[in-house]
Amino acid sequence: MTKRKRGHFITLEGGEGTGKSTQTRRLAAALEMHDISCVLTREPGGSPGAEEIRDLLVNGEPGRWDVLTETLMLYAARADHVTRTIKPALAEGRWVLCDRFSDSSYAYQGAGRGLDRETVRRIESVAIGDFKPELTLVLDLPAEEGLKRAHARASSESRFEKFDVEFHERLRQAFLDIAKRNGDRCRVIDASGDEDTVAHAILDAVKTRFGLS
Repeated sequence: MTKRKRGHFITLEGGEGTGKSTQTRRLAAALEMHDISCVLTREPGGSPGAEEIRDLLVNGEPGRWDVLTETLMLYAARADHVTRTIKPALAEGRWVLCDRFSDSSYAYQGAGRGLDRETVRRIESVAIGDFKPELTLVLDLPAEEGLKRAHARASSESRFEKFDVEFHERLRQAFLDIAKRNGDRCRVIDASGDEDTVAHAILDAVKTRFGLS
């Protein structure tokens, strides 16, 4: 009996308005043309329980939660997401494309809101162990441009968009620093171009990483 191949786990990261959701859908469509079955998911969320926690995190005013409470809630959602959605899909041989994952916690709650990196790491270790994506695509865009795009889409889930521009600039620098320190896993994608140009750059990075023709 032939053993089923395990799927691959890819994440898209970046600040507000960088186009992660759109590009996740574009990437899934491109991979399916290669007969690759994909699961599209997101964070916070991605499983029924995690989606309930999402509602608490992305709505309301910026100061609704202190940073430690916020981080614990995010990792509770992430633990459920990994257990109920991501790992089962990978075991079935499907590729999982996720809009945000743990790098966002180091950027948003760490660099953005000031929780020290070691505290985030310890919470992560308890919640998901050493589970990480195989490839992370960091969509990079100046903070002011990202916020302009985010405000234009008029989403009701706007809590993080309400933080000041200095917060969002810290996020951008944090994501670039994460990419630099994890060069084996991360690829920085210039998100300032048009949608097709960005999608092409993302697909090229995925093809190179996984040997697709």
